[in-house]
Amino acid sequence: MGNISVRHQVPYYSQWESAEFVPGLLAGHRKAEDDPFWQRSGADSVEEYAFWSWRICGMACLRMALDHWGLKSAGLVTLAREFLEAGAYVRREDGVDGLIYAPFARHAAKRWGIEAEVRTELTEDDLPGLLQDGALVILSVHPSIRDLSSTPPGRGGHLVLAVGCSPTHLQIHNPSGLPGVSQRFTDVPWSVLPRFFARRGVVLKGDRVG
Repeated sequence: MGNISVRHQVPYYSQWESAEFVPGLLAGHRKAEDDPFWQRSGADSVEEYAFWSWRICGMACLRMALDHWGLKSAGLVTLAREFLEAGAYVRREDGVDGLIYAPFARHAAKRWGIEAEVRTELTEDDLPGLLQDGALVILSVHPSIRDLSSTPPGRGGHLVLAVGCSPTHLQIHNPSGLPGVSQRFTDVPWSVLPRFFARRGVVLKGDRVG
């Protein structure tokens, strides 16, 4: 991947208010309804928080980027409601369709004045140059990327934020990563990334404040 090394000092947000809950949530030992800080999300009820918390990886990625650029954003469920209204999610009785990239990118650009470019053909080779140019990249990956030893059944289905790279690794913030293992500034070897990466995403670019 060339000789580019860059690391943007991006703050981390889990898609759950209590990031340390992730292992228990994934194992079924805990429920999102047990999160004592659920109200920080902007949800009107613990049930609303529990519904959205499994589905807002994209909102967590956006919030990380906005925070990095000194732009204000709301809680993750509040953001989800906003993007639902903008057409980036479609609510069904039993779930949600989304994140739908085109309306997401349009609304993010209009709302915060950032650049947001949908890329349906995004390769590993593209990422170092984008990161070096100051962009942060929301990537579609399989959620099992939290455990790099796993063999995913497919690619895509979850969103992470690319925040840096080196000649040997991509560095990501994973909203559903494991604490101390794969949440923040996680190194994903370039040789491993193709197992998980669906080669699509959204390139975000803003002005660094301060």
